[in-house]
Amino acid sequence: MRIDKFLKVSRIIKRRTVASEMAQAGRVSVNGNRAKPATVVKPGDIVEIGFGQGKTRIRVKELRPTVRKEEAVELYELLEDDA
Repeated sequence: MRIDKFLKVSRIIKRRTVASEMAQAGRVSVNGNRAKPATVVKPGDIVEIGFGQGKTRIRVKELRPTVRKEEAVELYELLEDDA
């Protein structure tokens, strides 16, 4: 699954266009490498997202094309949140 779609489906970022813009701006990395919007993520990957001055690190647990709002937190594990 593309990183921009994963961030939207998991509801870490509200809209896919915003997730895409953040990746293009270099504020998203996957396993320590700068991610483009089309970067593919898989379970076990570590994603780091820069929000303002802070950073949020998550581990991808599961990929699903769509989820209900209540189930979105099951897709990832929060590792670190400096935001």
